[in-house]
Amino acid sequence: MSFLTSHIRTFFCFTLVAFFWMQATTASAKDQRDTDTTSLSTKHQALVYLEKQNPLHVSKFWPNVEPVRFWENIKKNIEQPLSIYEGRSTNFCSYAALSYLPLHDDPLTYATFLIELYKNGKAMYGKEYFEPSREVKLVAGTLSFKGELDIRPADQLWFLSLADHFKGYLNTLDKHYDPGNENTMWAAVNFSKFNRMIRKLFNYTVDAVGSDLIRPGVRDMFEYLSERLQTGNIALFVNNLDLYKKNHTRLKLGVPTHFIILLNVEEVDDKIAITYWDYGFRSRQLLSETFLKKIIFGISHITKKTRDEK
Repeated sequence: MSFLTSHIRTFFCFTLVAFFWMQATTASAKDQRDTDTTSLSTKHQALVYLEKQNPLHVSKFWPNVEPVRFWENIKKNIEQPLSIYEGRSTNFCSYAALSYLPLHDDPLTYATFLIELYKNGKAMYGKEYFEPSREVKLVAGTLSFKGELDIRPADQLWFLSLADHFKGYLNTLDKHYDPGNENTMWAAVNFSKFNRMIRKLFNYTVDAVGSDLIRPGVRDMFEYLSERLQTGNIALFVNNLDLYKKNHTRLKLGVPTHFIILLNVEEVDDKIAITYWDYGFRSRQLLSETFLKKIIFGISHITKKTRDEK
């Protein structure tokens, strides 16, 4: 009898342990799904939050960032997401391009991060902890001869903080900010770094094809782009000089220099019309498929994660 009782007790204990293990595993899986859920908020929520922060006081961490203009800059970006501007002659294009995502999908988190960073000199965005260098904190708000960026201190703070925080192989020889580095390799972004920033900050799924030197092997470019636009956002890594030259029939070997957000693609006769965000506004160009393939080095398909996604 004692032998049978011992086995029953063993079986009961095993069952109890298995039950709690299954509960813990289920909770862990749920927590993982929650972690993998892309944050979403509305423009209204962001503006309500921003209004509560008004008036802002001068930040001891960002002495050259004027609080009223800083607040107004954030408000304008939330109200007019396509107005964000990288600045003339800077290497901020990638940071401006990725800003398209939070300004359209989660402006509240974007606004909260910038306000906290301004007030406290440090803040968390997604999985990343930001505490910009002293040099970056001193230069933000003082950039000049950059076009409209001169009067957009929140964009200066945002771009400089991103460039200071994220590093790739292009930044190996220039990791610390010096005056004028917004125009140099210190602020440069390669294709893998661009995709990594999006995954780390906004927790999107990013499916990327292409590289810094080798173009993506896409057979039908129109079909490839149009299909992916139906399910998410697309960022293109392109040769900017070829994109804006007047004669699109003369091809030359180039390198990618610029990130743009593809907004629409359509077939027009035997050509492809692309509408995209760049330099603070929409642009539209009618290009041959051959030329389009020549200028595109990277395609990033960016989609929101859901609670069902593992």
